[in-house]
Amino acid sequence: MSQKQTMNFQAEVAQLLHLVTHSLYSNKEIFLRELVSNASDACDKLRFEALENGALYEDRPNLEVRVGFDKDARTLTITDNGIGMSRQEAIDHLGTIAKSGTRDFLDKLSGEQKSSATEQGQLIGQFGVGFYSGFIVADRITVESRRAGLAPEQGVRWISDGTGNFEVEDITRAERGTSVILHLREDAADYLSTWKLKSIIAKYSDHISLPILMRKEEWKEGEDNQGGEMVLTDEWETVNKASALWSRPKKDVTTEQYQEFYKQISHDWEPPLAWSHNRVEGASEYTQLLYIPSHAPVDLWNREKRGGVKLYVKRVFIMDDAEALMPVYLRFVKGVIDSADLPLNVSRELLQESRDVRTIREGSTKRVLSMLEELARLEKDEAASDDERAKYARFWTEFGAVLKEGLGEDTANRDRLAKLLRFASSQSDLPTVSLADYKARMKEGQEAIYYITADTLAAARNSPQLEVFRTKGIEVLLMTDRVDEWALNFLTEFDGTPMQSVAKGAFDASKLQDESEKKAAEEAAESFKPVLEKLKLALKDRAEDVRVTSRLVDSPACLVAHDGGMSLQLARMLRQAGQKLPDTKPVLEVNPAHPLVKKLDGSVHFDDLAHILFDQALLAEGGLPEDPAAYVKRVNALLV
Repeated sequence: MSQKQTMNFQAEVAQLLHLVTHSLYSNKEIFLRELVSNASDACDKLRFEALENGALYEDRPNLEVRVGFDKDARTLTITDNGIGMSRQEAIDHLGTIAKSGTRDFLDKLSGEQKSSATEQGQLIGQFGVGFYSGFIVADRITVESRRAGLAPEQGVRWISDGTGNFEVEDITRAERGTSVILHLREDAADYLSTWKLKSIIAKYSDHISLPILMRKEEWKEGEDNQGGEMVLTDEWETVNKASALWSRPKKDVTTEQYQEFYKQISHDWEPPLAWSHNRVEGASEYTQLLYIPSHAPVDLWNREKRGGVKLYVKRVFIMDDAEALMPVYLRFVKGVIDSADLPLNVSRELLQESRDVRTIREGSTKRVLSMLEELARLEKDEAASDDERAKYARFWTEFGAVLKEGLGEDTANRDRLAKLLRFASSQSDLPTVSLADYKARMKEGQEAIYYITADTLAAARNSPQLEVFRTKGIEVLLMTDRVDEWALNFLTEFDGTPMQSVAKGAFDASKLQDESEKKAAEEAAESFKPVLEKLKLALKDRAEDVRVTSRLVDSPACLVAHDGGMSLQLARMLRQAGQKLPDTKPVLEVNPAHPLVKKLDGSVHFDDLAHILFDQALLAEGGLPEDPAAYVKRVNALLV
């Protein structure tokens, strides 16, 4: 037997424990759900490893979780006979945050912009470190474990009071698996109750697909039949339904059970926006239970992160985060898929090649899009409640930018995705509008759906390129997500109507003008030709072309890209991301009716004014002059 070894927590864990012990969780009883969930996961992992090594079951093939308590010792114990841990695994898993121990994680928990306790609790759950929630009710935790397949004397005991260090020592443990022993604080004594624990298990863990056992209670009469009390017996009973929730008929599952199952698999504290539970039969047979969360995870924009769907085969757990079952742009979806056709020894590599998996992926994608379509339908359903009508707007706020990735990644469902898109508008009072709503409001003779991309909503709304559209009462969609420019390359039309960027190509306003306006524009352009030629010469190193425009009303100039070319905003974003791009020059469009442009004719400061026009146009669309000092010098010289 080795001596005790005292070790320090990873710095991130020490900080996390400080947050936990200061009651981050708004609902303290959540600790039991987290620990029972961990015990269930340990059993799932044993079942999976035993597919190739049946000896890991030893002499106990029946997997289970036991919850017991000792009032005199004030301890609560959660025991599983799952995979267990070796000494090193106990140090690694309980002393560090292995996969999630990032500085970014802790910045989110305790940064200057501290979130509420509830939000911080959500973060802890999302990062899969629910074990530490035991310190909400315990001032000391003892973990005793032996990994399946190791000898009894290779067990390990881990002890910590949740401060700066922990102890580990070797022990002899006959049973494989893990026992988590919580030494409860005085204010947590109400968890030393069979009724209390049963009610929590029924609320949060009834769906766990293996039995959760507790000792039975019976009434014991007092001496001389004076009073009495409930005492624990040596007989254990199952206190949950012990059947996979997704395998039950829908009519037998309540809304509360669906929501609690979601919280267990997602480590989320808020109920989902929607879910879909279906048994699919045909060429491939499988059951799907899929959820759309109500808020985005902290790592939503990590495209390398595997999806949130768990894979089971005939109710045997195979793997978490089976990314092959859901396209990347739906990586926010949580849930379970249970296949009746896949082999039990299926690997991630085989998943990529399996025809059955492709069928499941296609079916699950369509199911998620159907859920989103139903949420979108409720937006305009007067019979729906306010909460139901608001659900799609909330979804779009949280996940809309990710959904847009599907325009380029999912050709088969592009039309369905287009109908789900929402954008801000130059006219509507609503936060966002759909393409269908925009098209229904198009002016007579309007031939395109107009849009503009920008870094911010304010920049888009105040862009000079919108001026003529605003004057003519033509709606323009305002796109400010970084993915928009890329995504719109794959959506060139909607329901037969072209999509047209107002920042690309020459703009023909003749269809929006009456005869007098057309004549005035033609005369202005003709008289401005000499100045135009001088501008082209002065800006030959900066602008590919200079031309008169009819899209400007109040501004002197703007920059545009060629039709089919890359916008200035996209080029700027790609360069910020480190991409090397070919040298391309924008087109400068000028408004000959503007007083500043009129001053060009005959000005002794022509070159300076020309460069100022260009740089101001660059600033207006969100860029910066290549030489800010030269720009300031020119402006100052003219002011003097």
